[in-house]
Amino acid sequence: MPLALVTGAARANSIAAGIVPRLRADGWEVVTSDLAGADVDADLSTPDGPGRLVEAVAGAHGPISALVLSHAHDVESGILDTTAESFDRHVAVNARATLLLIAAFARRIPADGGAIVALTSDHTTGNLPYGASKGALDRIVISASRELGPLGISANALNPGPIDTGWMPDGFADELVPAHPLGRLGTPRDIGAVVSFLLSPEGRWISGQLLHADGGFSGRY
Repeated sequence: MPLALVTGAARANSIAAGIVPRLRADGWEVVTSDLAGADVDADLSTPDGPGRLVEAVAGAHGPISALVLSHAHDVESGILDTTAESFDRHVAVNARATLLLIAAFARRIPADGGAIVALTSDHTTGNLPYGASKGALDRIVISASRELGPLGISANALNPGPIDTGWMPDGFADELVPAHPLGRLGTPRDIGAVVSFLLSPEGRWISGQLLHADGGFSGRY
């Protein structure tokens, strides 16, 4: 049974919480990392946290064949009210941890290769540190597809668009529905299905892409 490490599954309504059951149904052994005490407790904001996480998971469960990065730090602010400390924490969690997790994963990759999917976002105005750190994530993942391709690793950044995982204020979800050509917001289960395909043998030919799986939301402009 192949092993997948999924980050960011702490909350019951998170995107990762929709990915995990789908992968298990596909036959993956799934280990999650979250601070709610699920399988492995790791602080991804620290320089050594990502490496320790991969080492602990591989040591306890065996070789990791898939890495799904759905963790994120997000405190909304703009150019005039973003502090250096806040910006640094966003970069540490969203970008640096992504780099270090990917590197640790690649150093332990099995002979038959593996796959990486990292959740990203196109937020910018009003959510600057989050958007900037996710932009850095995109470049890290695309670089990984080129550098790690010879190891048999595919790597893609996946933008799910606005998924209501509890962050939306009252009424906001209803306002967004008309911007979706399919007439509804996406759900964590929708994203779980896309991740399932990207990790599959058929889906791994897709690599080095920034993919939108948002029901057409990104085509509104």
